Amino acid sequence: MLPRRLALLAAGLLLTAPLHAVTPASAEAAPVAAPVEKVVAKKKAKDPRKRLGLFVDPRMPAAQQGSAYQPIARQPQALWFTDYYATGSVAGAARDYLGRAKAARKTPMMVVYAIPGRDCGQHSAGGLRTPAAYKKWVRQVAKGIKRSQAKPLLILEPDAIGFYADNASCAGTRSWPALLSYASRTLTKAGAWVYLDSAHSNWSNANGGVPGRAALLKRSGIRWARGFSTNVSNFRTTAAEQAYANTLLRELRKVGVKGKKYVVDTSRNGRSGGPLDGRVINPTWARLGAAPKLRFKGAFDGTLWVKHPGESDGPECGGPSSGQWSNLLADRLLGRVPDGGC
Repeated sequence: MLPRRLALLAAGLLLTAPLHAVTPASAEAAPVAAPVEKVVAKKKAKDPRKRLGLFVDPRMPAAQQGSAYQPIARQPQALWFTDYYATGSVAGAARDYLGRAKAARKTPMMVVYAIPGRDCGQHSAGGLRTPAAYKKWVRQVAKGIKRSQAKPLLILEPDAIGFYADNASCAGTRSWPALLSYASRTLTKAGAWVYLDSAHSNWSNANGGVPGRAALLKRSGIRWARGFSTNVSNFRTTAAEQAYANTLLRELRKVGVKGKKYVVDTSRNGRSGGPLDGRVINPTWARLGAAPKLRFKGAFDGTLWVKHPGESDGPECGGPSSGQWSNLLADRLLGRVPDGGC
């Protein structure tokens, strides 16, 4: 379903000592320092992510396909960091990507997608082999972020919360909440705005529903994160996702988690009326959704393209292996081919 191969300047006040000795008289005339609260508020207001646009990476798949796919290529999309990047090289890969975004004076977007047992053995199966290996790898991703002046928006482990909430949906998930909490804290500390993925509005009814989802997010370290993401690689309408997000925010407050934000993946949710059926692997009716845009409207941080439009979810409905580019799939999203069956 998701890609395999792709792999702030911190605003602050510089306090310097005067070049001459301060006499008692000059000290009495010195201005009173601003209260700490005002300094902190000023620093927060200057976060570049609040004013910069999103980074359009010229190395994204659609950009390599020629002019026919410029409607996709010209939109900012996230770079996926998976176990495709070895532990020894992932810090450098992150630093390189963030450096290119910094040079463009734009905000980068990342996805971390390497939890052990990823995708419950389905089309995007994989991930690091053990919890210890995952923690080590995450520390290296954090190292790459911390050493960069550009600080990203970061989607953490798409689908993991959804699968875990299904309890017996797959083996080897017992460690996931602890690993998500570790990654959320580590990557936030490095400077990322972490959005812990919370599945989508149609994946929230079983095993406690949205209240259960909120409790699971709390266990999984959302207190460290900026908030959560919804609809990653899925097709629910933006209105449905915002309603879901607002319900989830209320439930989070009930378990003591306040002040969180959210983003919605709109890369493929543009079909009028929403999804046509239950198919989630390369559905023929899917269309491009609203363009990525940071909005910062209340709890709603904005719309993102997390999934790369034109990349396959798996070998169904005319698509190649998961994460591989397909002209056919891109043409469908662009409305260039009839809405037929698989």
